[in-house]
Amino acid sequence: MTWLVPELQAPLVFTNPRILAASLLLGLAACAGPADPPPAQPSKSTFGGTDLAWVEINIAMNEELLPLLDLAGTKTADPGLKDLSAQVRTFTTEELGTLRELHDEAGLPSENPHKGMPMPGMVTPSLLAEASRQRGENFDDLLAKSLREHLEQGQKLATGEQASGAETRTKELAARILRTRAATLEKLREDY
Repeated sequence: MTWLVPELQAPLVFTNPRILAASLLLGLAACAGPADPPPAQPSKSTFGGTDLAWVEINIAMNEELLPLLDLAGTKTADPGLKDLSAQVRTFTTEELGTLRELHDEAGLPSENPHKGMPMPGMVTPSLLAEASRQRGENFDDLLAKSLREHLEQGQKLATGEQASGAETRTKELAARILRTRAATLEKLREDY
C-alpha cells in the first residue's frame, strides 16, 4: 500500500501488514485529539522543609491541646482562667483550620510524625490524664503552667518559621501566631 504524506512530499510505502496496521492505529489515535491533561497536583515547590515541619508540628501541638482546654469548662475554679482557656480554644481552632489547608496544599501525608511526640509545650496523654484527676486550684495551676509552656513553645516555633520559612501564607500564619501568643502570655503572666 502507498500513502502520500504531504508534509514529507514523498510517498510512504508499506509492505509489511503489521507496520500498516500499527500506522493506521497511530493515525486514528492522532485524529482523536489531544489526551486530557493529567489532574493538577498540589505544588510543593513553594513549601520549604521548615514550612512542612512547622505545619505538622503545629497541627500536632494544637490537636493535643484541645482536650485539655475542654476540661477547663468543668474543672477550673477561676472564671478568668476559664474565659482565657475559651479564647485560646477559639484561636487554636482557627489556626488548625489554616494549618490543615496548608497541610493538604503541601501534599503532606495524613499520618503526622509529630503526633504524640514528647516535646516542650506538648500536652501528652499522661499530662491530660493528670489534669482529668484534678479540680479547682490544683487543676488551675496545671492548666496555667501547661498553657504557658504551650504558648512559649508556639512562639519559638513561629519565630523559627519567620526566620527560615519559604511559603508566604505559612509565614503569615506564624506572624499571627506570634501576636496571639504574646497577648495571651501577657495575660497569663499578669494573672496566673
